[in-house]
Amino acid sequence: MPGGPAARGRRAAAWLTAACLITTAATCWSAAALAQAARIKAGPKAPPVYVSYTTHDGDTLYDIARRYMVDPTDWALLSRLNHVAAPRRMPAGIVLRLPFAKLRRDPDAARVIAMSGPVEHAFRTSPYLPLKTGETLVEGDRVRTGPNGFATLELPDGSYVTIAQDGELDIEKLQHVALTGAGDRVFELRHGEVESQVTHATRRDDRFQIRSPSVVAGVRGTRFRVDYDGSTQTTAVAVLDGAVGVDPAIQASGRGQRAAPAPGVPLQASEQLVNASFGNVTRSGGAVGSPIELLPPPALAQPARVQDGKTVAFDIEPAAQAVGYRLQISHDADQLDLVRDMRVSTQHADFGDLPDGTYFVRVASTDSHGLDGLPNVYAFERRQLGLDASASQRAGSRDYKFRWFVSNSQVPTSFRFVLARTADLSHPVVDRTDLPGGELVVSDLPEGIYYWTIVAEQFENGRFYEKSSPVRSFTLAR
Repeated sequence: MPGGPAARGRRAAAWLTAACLITTAATCWSAAALAQAARIKAGPKAPPVYVSYTTHDGDTLYDIARRYMVDPTDWALLSRLNHVAAPRRMPAGIVLRLPFAKLRRDPDAARVIAMSGPVEHAFRTSPYLPLKTGETLVEGDRVRTGPNGFATLELPDGSYVTIAQDGELDIEKLQHVALTGAGDRVFELRHGEVESQVTHATRRDDRFQIRSPSVVAGVRGTRFRVDYDGSTQTTAVAVLDGAVGVDPAIQASGRGQRAAPAPGVPLQASEQLVNASFGNVTRSGGAVGSPIELLPPPALAQPARVQDGKTVAFDIEPAAQAVGYRLQISHDADQLDLVRDMRVSTQHADFGDLPDGTYFVRVASTDSHGLDGLPNVYAFERRQLGLDASASQRAGSRDYKFRWFVSNSQVPTSFRFVLARTADLSHPVVDRTDLPGGELVVSDLPEGIYYWTIVAEQFENGRFYEKSSPVRSFTLAR
């Protein structure tokens, strides 16, 4: 190499410096490219959200941080953010900015207001125990129901969450912001169906969400159902009132990178906005389903009749496009205190026996997507009144003896006997009312075919009840 040792040393040093610069530039370019790729993948970072607080007499930054911030030492953050040099001397009327993400949140509790059938609860990983009406549940509690098991939770703001049979629901978040009072309520639906009646949000940062492995359904005041089917990994959302924002759930595999909406995000920012009388169906890992109009409410045949038979049964008027029907029986019209839930593919539903009382039945059509449509709700009376009757001819005569009795005999009962020549009992030959006893003899009947029935009549608690025996016939010959 030309030149002396000093010159050769200077050239070597220059070469090493240039090599280091090239290596450093390449490394910096690679890091910048990775950071840019990460930003593209993660999407634009949301700007910080702030909440305003107006100071009162006697306020200090120390007190404000202690009352409203997660970390009491955040008074220093508030001092820098609001350019407050004297944290102990705060005149009234100053508007401060507090970062929403650092505000303190206090726990809330849900109360079990109604339940029936097998229902259990557990806190986080603890064993399941039977749930009772009146108990309170908190963040971290899990609820599961068995066959014909139902539970309804009341939240502090008056919202209701009803878990249907064979369901499993976790309470992920149940808290409120100490400064604003805004509620943060997030539920994880692991299996089955949950129906929510959510009071209308009064604060921008209120949040109510039902999450399943497929979607996140967020609302600000509505009534809606979310049903997750683990066998098909699909979630059905049906909106009865208001609107629901539906977004894809974050998948562990990396698909569905959109994050669940945070408090304060409007529903219009959701991937799919589902309005009242519509629903959608979404498969886990797939795109959010498009809105589907719900089927109109079907009608019951003779919904007002007293359910006085051995079982409680209903007939449904055929509905267009329905592939099946869903019927639910509850003690209340809002279906918060459920006792039965049934799906049928025909126009007849038999619930078996139920205790006497006043109930409400809700019926909806199910479409080919598996969505339950808009419901009709009917009140009905369950009153078991067994009525048996028999007739026999007296030997060697044209006299007929009719006998009857009722199973609910502790209630005063009067009877009506009708005998006619036609099956519709028009133009009766005998029509006796207010019969006190359980038998009647009819004598000297001409030969021919006769039809007859017994009607039991009861009056109790200001209501009139009656039940007729089946119309029977006999032939009288010489």
